[in-house]
Amino acid sequence: MNDPSLRQLRYFEAVARHGHFGRAAEACAISQPALSMQIKELEETLGTAVFERSARQVRLTSFGEEFALRVREILRSVDELGDLARASHEHLAGRLRLGIIPTIAPYMLPTIIRDLTQSYPELDLHVRETVTARLIRELGDGRIDAAIVALPVSEPSLTEVALFDESFLLVRPIADADRPVPGAQTLRHMRLLLLEEGHCFREQALAVCNLDSTRPRELLDGSSLSTLVQMVGAGIGVTLIPEMAVPVETRSAAVAVSRFSPPEPARTVGMIWRKTNPLATKFEQIAQVVRRCPLAGADADTQSTA
Repeated sequence: MNDPSLRQLRYFEAVARHGHFGRAAEACAISQPALSMQIKELEETLGTAVFERSARQVRLTSFGEEFALRVREILRSVDELGDLARASHEHLAGRLRLGIIPTIAPYMLPTIIRDLTQSYPELDLHVRETVTARLIRELGDGRIDAAIVALPVSEPSLTEVALFDESFLLVRPIADADRPVPGAQTLRHMRLLLLEEGHCFREQALAVCNLDSTRPRELLDGSSLSTLVQMVGAGIGVTLIPEMAVPVETRSAAVAVSRFSPPEPARTVGMIWRKTNPLATKFEQIAQVVRRCPLAGADADTQSTA
């Protein structure tokens, strides 16, 4: 029996990840018939089916599920061989797949891209924006190299490096601008607008208000910080946003932004990567570059309770 080719393994992993031959073919930049043929040849080589096909979906067979776990390990190891060679070079070059969470990406990403490309002109930067849980999975599967998230993530297989701390600010309707800034006990009884399930910032905001993750009666969800701020401007409730988001999200909304009494609620923004990645030393250098990027909200015009 012939061994499966590396190309077939990559095509298999793409179909397993997307659950769809068309989307997998697009991701692999080949035609769908060519990909289907490679999967058929892979199944003939293995002597068993790896996918169950129907008119509406593609799913892994029982064998395919176990096979997928091994394939991801193999592909991750192959990618790390390339990283090992890159790590031996003095300058970082080639592809870097960087993940970043949605409550950081719109506010820091332009500066991060500019500074990284200036520091490493030969770097081919690919950015993936999604929530923390997905970034951690994709790091584990080798689909991204590093990610910028809120710490801690507490994954034993990942290295965590803190970049900076950032305060949370209160956003209220502009009519409330002159009122005292509520403390945590008062805030928990107000109509609090938060990001939808899956965003780590949601859990951080709930912790500020001493609320658990069950849905309070007056809790409303939004898909983005921009949506939350606009809802506040319409008088629906109040929300918390990270300081870096203030200039972008409040410039077109009738809202007041206030600081909490010390100690201010805050988050630690950091960078994570697999401990086994040979580029770990290079990632430390990248973290230094990101650490020097100015916070978008550092000069925000806010009210202080001091």
